[in-house]
Amino acid sequence: MGAARHLALLPGLRAERVTWPVPFAEGIPQLLACRGKRVVMLASGDPFWFGAGTVLARHLTPEEWRAFPGPSVFSLAAARMGWGLESTLCLGLHAAPLARLRPHLAPGMRALFTLRDGGAVAELAAYLVAEGFGTTEMTVLEALGGPRERVRTIRAEACDLGDVQHPVACALSVDGDGAVLTRASGQADDLFAHDGQITKRPVRALALSALAPRAGELLWDIGAGSGSIGIEWLLSDPATQAIGFEADPDRAARARANAARLGVERLQIIEARAPEGLEGQPLPDAVFIGGGLSQTLLERLYALLPAGTRLVAHAVTLESEALLAQAHANRGGSLLRIELAQAQPIGRLRGWKAAYPVVQWSVVL
Repeated sequence: MGAARHLALLPGLRAERVTWPVPFAEGIPQLLACRGKRVVMLASGDPFWFGAGTVLARHLTPEEWRAFPGPSVFSLAAARMGWGLESTLCLGLHAAPLARLRPHLAPGMRALFTLRDGGAVAELAAYLVAEGFGTTEMTVLEALGGPRERVRTIRAEACDLGDVQHPVACALSVDGDGAVLTRASGQADDLFAHDGQITKRPVRALALSALAPRAGELLWDIGAGSGSIGIEWLLSDPATQAIGFEADPDRAARARANAARLGVERLQIIEARAPEGLEGQPLPDAVFIGGGLSQTLLERLYALLPAGTRLVAHAVTLESEALLAQAHANRGGSLLRIELAQAQPIGRLRGWKAAYPVVQWSVVL
């Protein structure tokens, strides 16, 4: 079994040949139906470096398969570019959106990644220009390691390559004046589309510090609004997961769009109110309550969440502050009052304009 281009390299083969279908997932049942037979699957390079092996191994026992890796496209590309793989971002974008690049776009960054086909090169160039990184140097690498190999370099803003052939990879040396996503918590507010329902940057940074995201963990973001808390949780590590609960359909759609644009489309948005929408969802490692705080919600969370879950809740109104003050008295944790003011013009001079204070309760249940 293999792609048509792989099978074409074996014209004298006497065994039965099965072309792997597109999309890739449709071939897995065909492969599993051959259990008990001797089957060879052909794949490019190293199947466990953004390759097919990682997917197939989930469906097979260790005794059912052996892998014989070759040089990966990333190894071949790094060898052409003279770049060290240990210091170069490597991504598989042949079956993923180009926005996966967004968290990494910063002047001086180097990246190697696979692309779907030749047409995706023009899409990549247009994407980089739209994000403000049009002066990025793109090296297009076609059919690496074979007789059709071709390597060409061009700037994104001047990309006019209309004859790129599959299989194709790309190397980027990023340059430009587009907005850069920081590695610290508290991204700029203007990175998120919102209708005013957003946890502002300084308060968001404090919330994420209390939530303390760790690789592999799941967050519940209750009252997701623009999705900013869940998005920053996901930006902290590629192995994190997040579910946002938002009852307003417009805000839910906006949160999904923000997540997709910032390269973390894995944010899952449930259009429901809490606590009703929480039922049946995988239990989280951390919970943030940014909206919809009530005693009913807190009581449901106490009953539902296992010991060790980190809970962070914000309150702005006197009524919700009272709920958190009582929760702190009953269950401990940390109660923090956040009062911020920003300099604003007062005629020809300046003065401080205070925001509504925010009360934060954080606790490990």
